[in-house]
Amino acid sequence: MANIRLIRRRIRGVQSTAKITRAMEMIATSKMRRAQEAGLAGRPYSEKISQVLADLAALPQAGDSLHPLLQRRPVTKIAIVHITPDRGLCGGLNANINRRTASFILEQSVPVTLIAVGRKGLYFMRRYGRDIRAEFTRLGDRPSLLDTLPIPRIIIDDYTNGVIDLVYLAYTRFISTMTQRPILQQLLPVEPATIPRAQNVDYIYEPSPALVLGELLPRFVEMEVYHAILESIASEQSARMVAMRNATDNANELIQDLTLMYNKARQEAITNELLDITGGAVALA
Repeated sequence: MANIRLIRRRIRGVQSTAKITRAMEMIATSKMRRAQEAGLAGRPYSEKISQVLADLAALPQAGDSLHPLLQRRPVTKIAIVHITPDRGLCGGLNANINRRTASFILEQSVPVTLIAVGRKGLYFMRRYGRDIRAEFTRLGDRPSLLDTLPIPRIIIDDYTNGVIDLVYLAYTRFISTMTQRPILQQLLPVEPATIPRAQNVDYIYEPSPALVLGELLPRFVEMEVYHAILESIASEQSARMVAMRNATDNANELIQDLTLMYNKARQEAITNELLDITGGAVALA
């Protein structure tokens, strides 16, 4: 009978866990839709601003020096903006992006500093003693552009002052609900995209291409960081929804197995009691 009580207690515990994971799945689903819409809505703007930058950078700028964010110099120190969620329970999302950034750091022959966005990446890098230039946590599920502006301001100032010579952006790009891909892309110096010949249009810029480029480059860096954060949030919610759904399914399967085990144990106990009663009646006869 003690074995039956133990199985019944375990069934109740797994049922409670299934209710929690089901509720977390529903919450992640509602947040995922908003996060996906925000992340996908920012892609056209990011692509268009890249095209404008490419056109501006290709124009001859006589008498104008190259903008500091476009200047290349020998690499003596690298910075990585490492973007991760603040919370777990989202499958292998955190492990994948942390492993991707850690592998890149180990491959470098120069010092690497980190700007950690999100607690999971921050704790991981602290555990392995990495140099952390700044940390940003608790941005929430729907951050605004103003909430993220201090991040690009740090890297723009450090790059302009020569503290760092190369900046990378590490985040998880949203591909689909089932697929999220860790990305490590160069942010500074800005490398203008190549414009296809069919899309190359001769624009007229006022007051001058150099002034427009000087105003547009910081905005480009700010938008790239903000868009990467939105992509990471969309990936987080999608991964959490899938993980909680799998956890709920596994809990329901375990409940079925435990219920079958409980019924077998109960049937065996009843059979033994009937045998004892029958044996006692035969003995008295």
